Amino acid sequence: MPRFDPFPAVRYAATAGDPSDLVAPPYDVIGPDERAALEGRSPVNAVRLELPADGHAGAAERFRAWLADGTLVRDPAPAFYLYRMTVGDRTTTGVIGALGLEAPGQGILPHERTTAKDKSDRLGILRTTQVNLSPIWGLAAAGGRLAAADRPDGLERLARAVDDEGVVHELWRLDDPQRMAEVTAAVAAQPVLIADGHHRFEVGNAHRADEGAAPGAQAILAYVVELAEEELAVHPIHRLLSDLPAGVTLPPALTAWFQITPAAVDHADELPSAMAEEGALGLILPDGLWLARPRATTSAAAAADLDSCRLDVALDALAAAGKPLTVRFQHGVGIVADAVGKGDAAAAVLLRPATVAQIAATGAGGTRMPPKTTFFWPKPRTGLVFRELG
Repeated sequence: MPRFDPFPAVRYAATAGDPSDLVAPPYDVIGPDERAALEGRSPVNAVRLELPADGHAGAAERFRAWLADGTLVRDPAPAFYLYRMTVGDRTTTGVIGALGLEAPGQGILPHERTTAKDKSDRLGILRTTQVNLSPIWGLAAAGGRLAAADRPDGLERLARAVDDEGVVHELWRLDDPQRMAEVTAAVAAQPVLIADGHHRFEVGNAHRADEGAAPGAQAILAYVVELAEEELAVHPIHRLLSDLPAGVTLPPALTAWFQITPAAVDHADELPSAMAEEGALGLILPDGLWLARPRATTSAAAAADLDSCRLDVALDALAAAGKPLTVRFQHGVGIVADAVGKGDAAAAVLLRPATVAQIAATGAGGTRMPPKTTFFWPKPRTGLVFRELG
């Protein structure tokens, strides 16, 4: 069963500035424009560590410098850190701690495959900084025990930040021995399912095998939330298609796998409702919006009951026929529609979201969804808590 321990965090000092100006999203959802905007908010914004413009060595040197000048401070004793994200009337509350690393499949269950490029970058920055900069996100089927233990009642709030989407991020320190023991026991009750951070989890396992790895490399910074529908919102990650080979046009190239018909909607943001009603994927082209209903043979050939797997059947067949398409991953209907409108992609394929039940069943079954199938939202911020390995 998983091991989940308190640790002494490194955090921004109260004098470093407004936490809203200091925190950043995880590395894999930050584009060049957003990185520049985050850097402009504060000379000590966490993006300068998480996604440094001057490389991994720059991040490591900067982390040490911020510790030396008091921008960052070390907490004196191990603790857990309660973390709540609030958007509208919905809250997601969990605990940040040190999750013991192990090979996947027993105490820790991934649900999604990874890509080599992201792992290479994250391994480089971990080896160079020797710091867990951002937490992976784990789900614990603790039968309500974790939810009962992660109440911030009576605790002093350490930080409050509001991100650009209006999500409120709050952090409390939990250092009462009895309550810390309750958290550890709750997480240890069942395997932890990885919701987000598959690349960082695999990188952490690779790093702990390094010769001379620090003792702290045997665990990874993790935000663990009760596995419950009311705590989670899962969005899809859509596909942008480009570099169509000569003679390949859409939608004709996809008709062997999908029945494609015009969508009876006027705007891209109306497509998801039509997709849910019709049991279809969505297709955005420069000249129109379409619904793509999977053919029975496509669904039968798919590795799982997921739109990402159904689309992979078609894309793999096109690649095998010498007609590969370049695929990029992007969340947000408006963002992908803009990419097609600006000519940055030839088309966008909208996917329906996976359910929490599907994610849990996939992890428990020892299989994995295609890369970038799920987008848990909101995203925990980088910069509320750091964890040193040495």
